[in-house]
Amino acid sequence: MAIFRAKDVQQLSDVELQEQMGKLRMELVQHYGKVSAGGATENPGHIRELRRTIARMLTEQNRRRTA
Repeated sequence: MAIFRAKDVQQLSDVELQEQMGKLRMELVQHYGKVSAGGATENPGHIRELRRTIARMLTEQNRRRTA
């Protein structure tokens, strides 16, 4: 899944934002599942990037809600 930057997130519609966030959260759960089962992910830094991207999306949702 692609990592979205702040400018990319701002250009998404509300529906697209929800869909992409759902996909990213599912990917994050899969990575956490691998790690908890004792395996190692191919790219450990990807988990961090997923978390940051989800945070960017939540920030944008809150900004739209209050504006």
